[in-house]
Amino acid sequence: MPTSTTKLTERRSFLSLLAAALPAQLLAQQRAPLRIIAFGAHPDDCEIRAAGCAALWSQMGHAVKFVATTNGDAGHPVEGGAPLARRRREESRNVAKILGIQYDVMDVHDGELMPTLENRFQIIHKIRDWQADLVLSPRPNDYHPDHRYTGVLVQDAAYLVAVPAVLPNVPIVKRNPTFLYYEDRFQKPTPFKPDIVVDISSVWEKKIDALDANESQFYEFQTNVNASVEVPSGKLERKKWLAQRRTPVPNRDVETAFAKWYGAGKRPVYYEAFEICEYGAQPDAARIHELFPMLPRL
Repeated sequence: MPTSTTKLTERRSFLSLLAAALPAQLLAQQRAPLRIIAFGAHPDDCEIRAAGCAALWSQMGHAVKFVATTNGDAGHPVEGGAPLARRRREESRNVAKILGIQYDVMDVHDGELMPTLENRFQIIHKIRDWQADLVLSPRPNDYHPDHRYTGVLVQDAAYLVAVPAVLPNVPIVKRNPTFLYYEDRFQKPTPFKPDIVVDISSVWEKKIDALDANESQFYEFQTNVNASVEVPSGKLERKKWLAQRRTPVPNRDVETAFAKWYGAGKRPVYYEAFEICEYGAQPDAARIHELFPMLPRL
């Protein structure tokens, strides 16, 4: 007859085998939910760079917030001011429903964002209030000043979010977050370095739905920035046109980084890429898998 010690040993062995058989994603879901906050200069910027990952995180039970650092009230060829700002807030609310996230829009005029102390405090407050594990933002070199200064403000917050004497009325983060940059095409002073590349094929249609919700930008604004662009009139045709225009084109660095995470010979089609910022917590491979539980474990 088995002893109690034998039974305990067998039970532990069974549990070990069961845990080994569970998919990595299911095990990740059993941990405390991640808290991710993504900053963009305008309503629609976060969608372009991180809507796919946001959808994947949300599906896995993690908490995601997008923040637009301006209200986008200048981003239209014929509309502007408060009516456009209201319209774009409504578009952002629709995006939040599609992706299963939260969305904040700061009360700063489009084209007028500056790296002031007041705005820095707003960014610190939002990161702390969200108790973020991961913070996403543009790099501070970009053609648009709102994009540049969003990157600068997030960089300036990266150390101060953990300093108790700064904004002492807002509790500091329990753990210094990891800060990542979105992919961009700018070469000076340094080109984008794809440290993490995520396959978003399974949620590509959802990402296009999120972009499609920003009608004022991806359809109406196009004629302002490029008069030669002809946007289809039918809704289905427009979405197909949008998907074609937004399909990413990976360079060699992205392909190399993708193979690192997904295996030799694997090539990205629909993906989102990120660079690790030197500020904030520096993640090793194990921590990257915690922050991106959708990545396979090779």
